Amino acid sequence: MKDASPQTIYLKDYKPFGYVVESVALVFDLHPTATRVTSTIRFAPNPEATDRTFFLDGEELTLISCAIDGQPVTPELSETGLRLDAPDAPFTFEAEVEISPETNTALEGLYMSNGMYCTQCEAEGFRKITYYPDRPDVMAVFDVTIRGPLPVKLSNGNPLEAPEGQARWHDPWPKPAYLFALVSGDLVAHADRFTTRSGREVELNLWVRPGDEGKCAFGMEALKRSMRWDEDVYGREYDLDIFNIVAVDDFNMGAMENKGLNIFNSAAVLASPETSTDANFERIEAIIAHEYFHNWTGNRITCRDWFQLCLKEGLTVFRDSQFTSDMRSAPVKRIGDVIDLRARQFPEDQGPLSHPVRPESFQEINNFYTATVYEKGAEVIGMLKRLVGDAAYAEALDLYFDRHDGQACTIEDWLKVFEDVTGRDLSQFKRWYSQSGTPRLKVDETFENGTYRLTFTQETPPTPDQDEKLPQVLPIAVGLIGPNGHEVLPTTLLEMTEATQSFEFPNMATRPVPSILRGFSAPVVLERETSREERIFLLDHDSDPFNRWEANRALAQSSLLTMITDPNEGPDRSWLTALLGVIRDPALDPAYRALLLNLPSQSELAQALHERGVTPDPDLIWSAVEEHRNARAELWQAQLPALAAETRVDAPFSPDAEQAGKRALGAAVLAMQSRFDGGTAARAVYASADNMTLQLSALTCLITAGVAEDALAAFEDQWRHDRLVMDKWFGVQIAYAPPQHAPERAAELTEHPGFDWKNPNRFRAVFGALVANHAAFHRGDGASYDLLADWLIRLDAKNPQTAARMCSAFQTWRRYDSQRQEKIRAAMERIAATDGLSRDVTEMVTRLLG
Repeated sequence: MKDASPQTIYLKDYKPFGYVVESVALVFDLHPTATRVTSTIRFAPNPEATDRTFFLDGEELTLISCAIDGQPVTPELSETGLRLDAPDAPFTFEAEVEISPETNTALEGLYMSNGMYCTQCEAEGFRKITYYPDRPDVMAVFDVTIRGPLPVKLSNGNPLEAPEGQARWHDPWPKPAYLFALVSGDLVAHADRFTTRSGREVELNLWVRPGDEGKCAFGMEALKRSMRWDEDVYGREYDLDIFNIVAVDDFNMGAMENKGLNIFNSAAVLASPETSTDANFERIEAIIAHEYFHNWTGNRITCRDWFQLCLKEGLTVFRDSQFTSDMRSAPVKRIGDVIDLRARQFPEDQGPLSHPVRPESFQEINNFYTATVYEKGAEVIGMLKRLVGDAAYAEALDLYFDRHDGQACTIEDWLKVFEDVTGRDLSQFKRWYSQSGTPRLKVDETFENGTYRLTFTQETPPTPDQDEKLPQVLPIAVGLIGPNGHEVLPTTLLEMTEATQSFEFPNMATRPVPSILRGFSAPVVLERETSREERIFLLDHDSDPFNRWEANRALAQSSLLTMITDPNEGPDRSWLTALLGVIRDPALDPAYRALLLNLPSQSELAQALHERGVTPDPDLIWSAVEEHRNARAELWQAQLPALAAETRVDAPFSPDAEQAGKRALGAAVLAMQSRFDGGTAARAVYASADNMTLQLSALTCLITAGVAEDALAAFEDQWRHDRLVMDKWFGVQIAYAPPQHAPERAAELTEHPGFDWKNPNRFRAVFGALVANHAAFHRGDGASYDLLADWLIRLDAKNPQTAARMCSAFQTWRRYDSQRQEKIRAAMERIAATDGLSRDVTEMVTRLLG
């Protein structure tokens, strides 16, 4: 367990390590509770360093022996590492340590998952394997030998010849220790090959447990598509002879980009039509692409220190979003990204966990794998690309790869290549990396003598970590639409740099309707008073798919907020009539039409009320949403059979965008039908479903209708032996349950024999679903707060990383009424008072409590 009184680390205090590592040789003698790791490391003084302190990180290690240049030495040991007086000249350091993978429940370092040895070293897991300078700016070539009884033995790089019963791997590319990986188990490979554009043959393997072979084909094809796309779009070719992916059941994250040996959470790579939904397929495709793209943006060029985490993650998220846009629907992908940003990152920006894209300090780096670093980091890359243009972006990326290959870099290095290519001064743009919070963009407009003027004012509210906010560079994409619905100005990019700035558009025959922030060109909150009539006009006529969707979202939010604050008001039927006309348009992508049918989340509505000075009542929000859904289903009842018929797929199942879009629209239609038919249509779909998308969407409709008991029992009986499908079974019962029953159902499911709380996927299936059920989580009696606190305390003793990330469920607690605030505070204080609490969770609850 890490020290619960952590030291704060500051970006300003960065110093290079006193020694460079010229080579690393590791020998593993695997044993469940007594693995021996022998390291031979060649060090040399670092000419860039002024401090020659020789301290190697190490945690939970038993030191067997230690030597310098073959001579035994006695180091000073602590809970965090090893200290020695080292020569001021090149030398060889040798150490042998013993570790216990089987008892390593934190899933960091070397651990075991169902009899398989595997590793997770990002961010600071390598120090649980052996003594080493475990920091990203120390890069070295690794040679690894693995001994043990299990047949498959994998590590980074290319395989070399080794005696029987052993495996040897050599990675020729220097890498930091966080990219080290080792896997050994009884595994089978789904194999394939890929020919790079220069003609090199690359061996591809997707390693899985016996019995999972039938779930590998999609992942392998996604990998090959990713490899080809990175060559075609970024000019990046794979650089080893082999690329391995391993599916692991117990994994804290989605996947890890270790050089040549990607380790994946099973849920992020295994897929079949029978067991995976269309959303699963799309997610798997994106995650495989993301981890593969890290080969260049993260591995070949890594980050100098963990403050620069966004350098690799934001850029790679942006790249995987580009990939998905090319593979599927760009507008649907963009809208999905913004929905996620608003649901996860905006609350982070606006609450006690607020921090810049590049933080200035941290106590536990695992707590900064956040939506701000990833998703907002990607938005910053997107803005930069819009500002400089596609051609300059491509040229700058080529320069970045050429200039910094093999280096550990900073945000300054990244921005410098753009300055060198474009001649621009990006010092103001850099504020996106240093300022926290979400800018709010207000708009005023005038129309005089044929000139239309837009005046923008930007303001970023103070955040807990920063009081003063300076103006940011905002790329604002604008189009102007005439009264007849035709564009009088196509999309134009305005560059805002001042706190208040105006832009004029002369020679307008009539006052246009503006379409502002097209494509969500900057991650801001747009504040502009618009009428319902104008929003309906944009819903009917805007050529920008994002802003058309945005107009509809604003109409939905306005209608729901009115219903919440005035019980005598019903749904806006004129808007629903207009929306039906759009939904019935067969020329529109079914996936896009399905997005138009989604309502703002209940958490988003709570935030909107909070910003209006109204204390949100989760029960009233839930009731208004239910009333709206019932009214829409009733109003559209006659049209639903025709819509349902349009969404049928007669061809064999494919997870492609066309079929997936039809199924998404079909699921939305089925949900409406279930509002008035007692689940009749959903029962029919469930009985005939030949894929998980249909089966699960029907099951959720039956749960919502309150008639799912038999279907839930049948589903469990059918899938009890498939761990990933059972995660779905656990989750839907809580996510779709009425709030008056969901906390009790969650508590009941923790008693289910299949609830393995030590498995991150299963834990998140239950408690992630409870948190997502807004009214249930914030039920007035505080039952959900207490239940989650109980389990976070229990989980923290085994897996602090997952427990800490789940603490973010409490981040919006201050927007609710005083009674709920008291209950949440009491739950968090109970967590904070736990003896032996990890520093991961300690930091999170301390920040949340303020």
